[in-house]
Amino acid sequence: MTPPAALLAWGWQLRSARAGLPALALLCGLTLGLAALGFFTLVLFRSAARAAGARRRTAENRWEASLDSLRQSVEGLSGQIEEVRHQALASSAATVPKSGLNLTKRSQALRMHRRGDPPEQIATSLNLPLEEVRLLIKVHQIVMSSI
Repeated sequence: MTPPAALLAWGWQLRSARAGLPALALLCGLTLGLAALGFFTLVLFRSAARAAGARRRTAENRWEASLDSLRQSVEGLSGQIEEVRHQALASSAATVPKSGLNLTKRSQALRMHRRGDPPEQIATSLNLPLEEVRLLIKVHQIVMSSI
């Protein structure tokens, strides 16, 4: 190549390089912009993840406190139920009158009724429940009225 031809070729390459320089600069600018945007997105994501983690821990702590409170309430209520159950068994065993209206007591109760004794006195003297004595008297009156 002759020097002028070489200069022409070099000039052409220089013009081509100058024509591609804005495109290269634009490409570099876009690359840097995308990198900055990616970095900013990463920073935002990590910040949001930390905030979500803090909210989750706060919610877990509240749930744990509520759960502990409920457990204590259930344990307290369970103890109260057992106490009431024991009291009910003790009081029912002590206050339940004997049921046992055998033939002798039945005839004594009817005899006392014919004498004019009130049902309360009959129940007390024969150690029977008042309702049993009243029922016995009603049944006896129904049977006697049908004869």
